Amino acid sequence: MAQDRPLILAVDQGTTNTKAVLIDALGKVVAKASAPLASNYPRPGWAEQSADAIWTSVQSVMADIVAGNHGSIAGIAISNQRETLVVWDSETGEPLAPAILWQCRRTAAACQAFIDTGHDATVVGLTGLSINALFPASKLGWVMEHVASARDLAKRGRLRAGTVDSWLLFKMTGGAVFATDHSNASRTMLFDTAKLEWSPELCTLFDVPASALPRALPSNSRFGHTEAGTTALPAGTPILAMMGDSHAALYGHGVRAPGLVKATFGTGSSLMTLTDRRVLSGHGLSSTIAWSDGSGVAYALEGNITVSAQAIAFAATLLGLDGPAALSDLAQSVSDSGKVVFVPALAGLGAPHWTDNATGTISGMTHATMPAHVARATMEAVALQIADVFEAMQQDVGLALSGLMADGGASTNDFLMQLQADILDRPVLRGDQPEVGAIGAAAMAFHSLGISPPEPSHARRFDPGTMQTEARADLLTRWREAITRVKSPVSNAV
Repeated sequence: MAQDRPLILAVDQGTTNTKAVLIDALGKVVAKASAPLASNYPRPGWAEQSADAIWTSVQSVMADIVAGNHGSIAGIAISNQRETLVVWDSETGEPLAPAILWQCRRTAAACQAFIDTGHDATVVGLTGLSINALFPASKLGWVMEHVASARDLAKRGRLRAGTVDSWLLFKMTGGAVFATDHSNASRTMLFDTAKLEWSPELCTLFDVPASALPRALPSNSRFGHTEAGTTALPAGTPILAMMGDSHAALYGHGVRAPGLVKATFGTGSSLMTLTDRRVLSGHGLSSTIAWSDGSGVAYALEGNITVSAQAIAFAATLLGLDGPAALSDLAQSVSDSGKVVFVPALAGLGAPHWTDNATGTISGMTHATMPAHVARATMEAVALQIADVFEAMQQDVGLALSGLMADGGASTNDFLMQLQADILDRPVLRGDQPEVGAIGAAAMAFHSLGISPPEPSHARRFDPGTMQTEARADLLTRWREAITRVKSPVSNAV
């Protein structure tokens, strides 16, 4: 029985909701709970959340799990939305300002100024990341300039600035522990991923105090213990693992060596593949730390697509359809997209193109174009963007990657997964559990207890072959031509 096996409570703290998933040593989900989380957009380009609301949502879902009385919980694992910055006072435990979300673009101009003055090569060399407003470094620089109390608290040694994992750890331990893991630290644009330490040079560049940053530890560290009254769990429950959500998903798929790519089909998409060493991309990707444990540091390449499955919901609204499922059904009513190409650059283009000012386009329409063609072009666009990052990864690692491991909400769509396999000309394996990130974080926690969960299973394999070779080549050609047009300065001129 599950109650007779050790249990890990995995907190999966995301942008739109917070989940708690109770997982046993066989990798089975015993119970789960979820709470929605709101984002605020106070100005154009700004995106925020209440740090207190994030913590309250975590307390709520943990309490729901504990109330189920499923058995003794051996420890906690955390997977979290990445690149979101929380700043707080260590003495009061109160946030100084709303959490600045990973989506926030308030520092885009400042980042461009750093690039224009020639700093990008230095940042890439130290962190594996190109300068971008996505990452917390410039966000913290903004806080130091615009939040009145930040500099004073820094001088007094009370300023704390960290990603969501470090905020949750601080709250769970009653303020006793201020730490992060190497995977989250590697996404801040302040962390030297070769030396595994905060970079004094980058702290100076972005004008942020190194004293405010958390201690960076391996992902399977014994990070601390719950303090009485912080959560519904007993005091002394250990926090055994922390990982960024995309990293945890890769781990949850069972990927432990180079050769496979993980793709999360969500609002945006994150693709990640392990590398045998620290590889700095020459093809528009990020170098990152996937995780670190007793066997060392696992490095990876990652590509982030700004608008992925969100394009399906967008197009459904545009066509007056009742949601993504209706758009998928309409797309399947035609055998191809009728030469229509949709480039969903609704918030610029992410990896591997990185054109912030690109806008979405629908091209190739004629009098013969029907709404179904636009619907199919939308489904193809999701898969084609994934294929662009997949190819960039192959270029960077110098070998053919063997397949794709799919997760995320849109991965449940069989039609999309088959399109993806056909466009990649590689098999696509879909996980049998939607909570793959939580499962990955829990697996890391079990390993810290000396327990090896079984390899994850996959519910469905999609093999290429339903699309003719000539049709695939024509689709890829038209897509590349459309991307070139969208990226050109003329097409983006105002």
